[in-house]
Amino acid sequence: MYLQFFGLAEKPFAITPDPRYLYLSGRHADALAHLVYGINEAGGFIQLTGEVGTGKTTIIRSLLARAPKSAEIALILNPRLSATEFLRALCEELGLGADDNSGADNKSLVDLLNRYLLRAHAQGRRVVLVVDEAQNLAPDVLEQVRLLTNLETETQKLLQIILIGQPELRKLLAREDLRQIAQRITARFHLDPLSRDETYAYVRHRLRVAGATTDIFTRGSLREIYRVSGGIPRVINILCDRAMLGAYTQELHQVPASLVRRAGAEIFGRDFMPGWMPLAASGLAAVILAGSTLLLWRYASGGWLPGLVQATHHAAPAPAPAPAPAAEASATKAAPGAGAGAASARTVATSPIAAPTLAQTLGQDHDSTDSDSAFRQLLALWNADYVPGKVDGCTQALTQGLHCLVQRGSFAQLRLLNRPAILMLNDDSGAAYQVVLRELHDDTARLLIGTQTTTVGVAELSRYWFGDFVLVWRPGTRDVRDLSQGMHGALVRQLREQLGRWRGAESNPANSDAFDGDLMQLVEQFQRANRLTVDGIAGIETQVALDAALAGPDSPRLESRAATASTRGS
Repeated sequence: MYLQFFGLAEKPFAITPDPRYLYLSGRHADALAHLVYGINEAGGFIQLTGEVGTGKTTIIRSLLARAPKSAEIALILNPRLSATEFLRALCEELGLGADDNSGADNKSLVDLLNRYLLRAHAQGRRVVLVVDEAQNLAPDVLEQVRLLTNLETETQKLLQIILIGQPELRKLLAREDLRQIAQRITARFHLDPLSRDETYAYVRHRLRVAGATTDIFTRGSLREIYRVSGGIPRVINILCDRAMLGAYTQELHQVPASLVRRAGAEIFGRDFMPGWMPLAASGLAAVILAGSTLLLWRYASGGWLPGLVQATHHAAPAPAPAPAPAAEASATKAAPGAGAGAASARTVATSPIAAPTLAQTLGQDHDSTDSDSAFRQLLALWNADYVPGKVDGCTQALTQGLHCLVQRGSFAQLRLLNRPAILMLNDDSGAAYQVVLRELHDDTARLLIGTQTTTVGVAELSRYWFGDFVLVWRPGTRDVRDLSQGMHGALVRQLREQLGRWRGAESNPANSDAFDGDLMQLVEQFQRANRLTVDGIAGIETQVALDAALAGPDSPRLESRAATASTRGS
């Protein structure tokens, strides 16, 4: 209904699991990586849990799409079955025709499975059983599933089992009578809701996949989406879809925060106040309490509460006599500097000088926040020159061996790329600024604005930054493009060598200029370790992150080398 109005090719927030829309948070990427690993390696059980709507089914769909041709996956979506029904369903998934023998008992079905698994093993194929909604498995069915892991050769298990379910699955497997299954679980992963930054990136990612070319949700509406949804992807989808429909009916090309709250009220059946109202109510209550205390004290001092005044009068010590005017004047004359120092100390104690806000800093240095100033500072970090008014900054960077990456993303993405960047900021009045992000830590960011360096909170900076940035990097070649399986040439050879250095190993001389399956696995390994989109394609983002991971100590980064060392491969 609203697709043409917003310029979209398809609905971006459908709740049906579509692998094309998969957004991999750090935990989602780890989970998918280990599921893919579980398909290729022998082992016991792999357990994946998560709250309703956190993306478990979408990960299953992505797993099926990424499965190698040598893997055969049996997927059971409804495990509310008896042990015999479960075995029969597994045989049917593998095409064994068990439905033709409905009277077969458990032993006959297991023997049928065992013969099939042995044939698959002899042909070099892996058989994987994936059970969704595994928290619904009855204990006797779980015991039968455990017995299936006894099907093995002398060297490896014949069946890999992946259990996917809600948090109740963890409680189920913690039971004493199921401890034998718990002991065979080789990997456990729990999907948490998305963080605030991940929620913002998730919404933008789905809109980009659907064909959006502009920001449909304002910064304020994104904050409300996270607050109302709690970071649960399914709720985010429903919330965004309702909010966009509301904006369409009002002919608004951007969704305001008020429509997100209204959509939340329709979904949850209760009203959502603006996020600032609880703080405002707390502040008002504090003001009322302070005012009441002050009035009570004044009334008591003025005789409105005689009993309290009298008690205070008898309990208080006699005041010290006031100094004589002459003595006071003499003391002041004897030590003229002491009085001034005390007054100054009192002034400092009661009126601290507050650090300027980001808005004040941008206003003071507005003339130094244009594109020329920002590119001059950014290129200077790379020991490169910039001439204002000549050609654009990216063209000047290219003539000096640097390449620009112009993109829209998040702070999490900037941390992954780990290079200083120009941020495009906008204040409430619509004024635009360009500043250089020099350092980015957990809660603070260091900016180069004009001739000064200022440190601001990431939360404060996020009110002015809507995701647009430009960074530069030095790839060592003018020919920069995406690299994928099947390509050949010097760029592929360079990529292989870089990944070998990242792993701390020598590059493979065989087929060193061919992008083969082994190189794709190396790319995926690097992407997983650095929380990038795991697609096996060495795109520009992957190349920038790899370049930053291998850069020397003098190369400009957003974070220190110690902060990024943990992302290196083994």
